[in-house]
Amino acid sequence: MSVTDLSPDELARYSRHIMLPEVGSEGQVRLKQGSVLVIGAGGLGSPALLYLAAAGVGRIGIIDDDEVDLSNLQRQVIHDTGSIGEPKSASAKARLEGVNPEVDVVEHRQRLTSENALDILADYDVIVDGTDNIPTRYLVSDACEILGKPWVYGSIYRFEGQVTLFNHNGGPNYRDLFPEPPPPEAVPSCAEAGVLGVLPAVIGGLQATEAVKLLLGIGESLSGRLLVYDALNMDFRELRVGELPERPTVTELIDYEQFCAGATAEASANTVLEITPADFVSQRDSGWSPFLLDVRTSAEEQIVTLPGTDLRVSHLNILVEQHSLPKDRDIVVYCRTGGRSEAVASALSRVGFDPARLFNLAGGIHAWSDQVDSAVPKY
Repeated sequence: MSVTDLSPDELARYSRHIMLPEVGSEGQVRLKQGSVLVIGAGGLGSPALLYLAAAGVGRIGIIDDDEVDLSNLQRQVIHDTGSIGEPKSASAKARLEGVNPEVDVVEHRQRLTSENALDILADYDVIVDGTDNIPTRYLVSDACEILGKPWVYGSIYRFEGQVTLFNHNGGPNYRDLFPEPPPPEAVPSCAEAGVLGVLPAVIGGLQATEAVKLLLGIGESLSGRLLVYDALNMDFRELRVGELPERPTVTELIDYEQFCAGATAEASANTVLEITPADFVSQRDSGWSPFLLDVRTSAEEQIVTLPGTDLRVSHLNILVEQHSLPKDRDIVVYCRTGGRSEAVASALSRVGFDPARLFNLAGGIHAWSDQVDSAVPKY
């Protein structure tokens, strides 16, 4: 490996890298010969992908099955207004090819599953996790353990972000940090809790930094250290992550949605009654008079509230406020897309409310916009 492995254009493009003694021309060739898979072209994936491409990583994979939405643009800077409605993987691929045509960008326009994870991840040197859901993180963790792949973990929530490196040279893994998945209702997504728009730039940039260092073989990694960033207080702190001595070795992939649903699903989910927005409106117009309960946050309430809403209580406070709910009326619970409201209906049934009088508004506000009133914004 030498400077002769780089074209004149590449020497000019990467000159600021090559001037670094820790990188040099040999390091730049390592980046050119390396490969990184970024899972998710969203908030974290956007800055990670842009900087990996700019750095000259030779092959970059993007896996995402979602489409660009207007609400994404506040933080998912790899996309623009003209990308709305396009597959995120295609939008990101086009942007990266514009940033650096020397890079081979591989588009995986699909969802990562237990069926395809091993085949997809096997083709890359480093995995960068840009997901925002717990089942996929366990899937990535287990697949990387089976394949012996290092993966850079990142997460964001409101004003806080976390970064670490898992499964590197026998170091700790995600299951060492989180042996058991939390209840789904305890981990709201960015869409449910909100996120500071610039936060993903910090965390995604740190993830890209770790991936580049791994490919170069330089510096001290975050393996065994969880870096936590608080944007409100502009504070970084570090937590140690150790290996669990009794944790069994992962040898196969499982159904991660079922694994993460756990006790919550066993206790309730299948017993919660559902009603579509269209049926709700039809029955209410025919004389049905249920109590309409909004379990979103106060910030979400400011965006839109369904007509006829009787009360808004955050899903996190529902048991504290249960005395405000009638037990002699049907109760229809709604949220943004139906997940939190289902959990609330389940929780209420466990504390004495009649399950036959509890209904989850299937699909939440998004379904209301599709079925009842398109003027209701999807956010």
